[in-house]
Amino acid sequence: MCVLIRITELPLSLGDPRTADTQEALRRAIIRRLGIAAGDLVEFSVFKRSHDARRKDRELVFVYIVDVVVSNEVDVLARHASDRQISRSPDTGFHAPARAASALRERPIVVGFGPCGLFAALVLAQQGYRPIVLERGRDVRRRTQDTWALWRKRTLDVESNVQFGEGGAGLFSDGKLYSQIKDPRFLGRQVMREFVRAGAPPEIMYVNKPHIGTFRLTGVVARLREEIIALGGEIRFERKVTDLLLDEDASGSKRVAGVMLDSGESIESRHVVLALGHSSRDTVRMLERRGIFMEAKPFAVGFRIEHPQSMIDRARLGRFAGHPDIGAADYKLVHHAQNGRAVYSFCMCPGGTVVAATSEAGRVVTNGMSQYSRNERNANAGIVVGIDPASDYPGGPLAGLALQETLESRAYLLGGEDYSAPGQLVGDFLAGRASTALGEVEPSYQPGVKLTDLATSLPTYAIEAIREALPAFGRQIRGFDREDAVLTGVESRTSSPVRITRDETTLQSLNTRGLFPGGEGAGYAGGILSAGVDGIKLAEAVVRSLQGAGSV
Repeated sequence: MCVLIRITELPLSLGDPRTADTQEALRRAIIRRLGIAAGDLVEFSVFKRSHDARRKDRELVFVYIVDVVVSNEVDVLARHASDRQISRSPDTGFHAPARAASALRERPIVVGFGPCGLFAALVLAQQGYRPIVLERGRDVRRRTQDTWALWRKRTLDVESNVQFGEGGAGLFSDGKLYSQIKDPRFLGRQVMREFVRAGAPPEIMYVNKPHIGTFRLTGVVARLREEIIALGGEIRFERKVTDLLLDEDASGSKRVAGVMLDSGESIESRHVVLALGHSSRDTVRMLERRGIFMEAKPFAVGFRIEHPQSMIDRARLGRFAGHPDIGAADYKLVHHAQNGRAVYSFCMCPGGTVVAATSEAGRVVTNGMSQYSRNERNANAGIVVGIDPASDYPGGPLAGLALQETLESRAYLLGGEDYSAPGQLVGDFLAGRASTALGEVEPSYQPGVKLTDLATSLPTYAIEAIREALPAFGRQIRGFDREDAVLTGVESRTSSPVRITRDETTLQSLNTRGLFPGGEGAGYAGGILSAGVDGIKLAEAVVRSLQGAGSV
């Protein structure tokens, strides 16, 4: 059996003419780094590639992590035993849970078909457990039409929109596939493998900040749905869960027995995965009424900010701005304000657009989206302020949810009550005056932006912190606080304000056996990749429970 060797830092200069053939350049660099003969290198693959453009006066350098097969791996590893950058490659394969026996007496239910629900259902289906998926929204094709109806015609469908439907909230986003979660089992790579197998670009497996883009992601999600169905699973769209069926024993211990739908139909199962997403507020309220344990958690609120992408490229990449091997530049910023608040950039979308992301009538919510090409004229990001339940919204586990609703309703009023978003130029926001005319930066939000004064759209502490942060960000990125950069409100659904707390061993609800909460809506993920990883973990937990209960 071959032993893979990993080299963790292998630099290649983009300015070196010898790198025109990247594969050959990597081959030479590996041979040189390991000190082996050319004939001893059997094969290699790129695990990750990033670039270093911190010194804009120097050549751009790509930094690779590569996995290598050599003909004398024992000798090579022994010679480099003290080199921290050369070692055995870790096992990044996915070890699937036990397969179902042929006599399956129970089918698990998955509520929600965003990334968490999708991967929970996919793993269960691949292992023969024939899950039933219940999604309140519509399939990706019809959902796209419904979403465009809001953006172009100001017509909102409260069950099929940016938040609800096949693919979840991440579908209409940048399609980002990176996360800061701890992932010792490399489950994130399994998520990306499945995406590539379903048609995503192969380079997402190794680029530093992989993304798919909305239009490509829609096709990927649809193909994964088809696989689940082909393997015996069911995907039932426009099926909203309105209640849980619960059993309670003499000691008061609860166990889930199934779900009730808005149609009046009930479906029995003792294994229910809750992959709700962060906007299923009515479902969360139902869970609280039914006594499911949950608690308030921190989240963040703020605005979307837009700049010309060309300005961000110049500030971040210098003379490498516009280089086709790098693409549109991004950024990540944080400022600790004097009032104790942390202000930070969130969900930065290079070459993208700001989108209407409400799922409720009479409310305005913003988010960011990019296509795979990332070639729109503006860069956008959330500029948000962290808030905490203990000091900012005390009053129970759902107090943060109520705060979100208040801010979104206020934004609707400020925007003119037609789903336009309230907006303001950065210069006017810093000066404390209402905006009356745009500058060079044209806002991308559809169905439209109404210029106003955003000072009343967020709590005072958030406004103060953002006003302090923008000039500080301007010192890090030249032009970030330019007068005509556009702020659009409000960014309120950065994450769920609630955690449906679970036991970390069984991944079941703390007080309801058989209920497996996960993903963004339960407070255990923050993006496509981490939600997909959590879905895999939930599927494994369901299998362990089914196997232990003798249900298969």
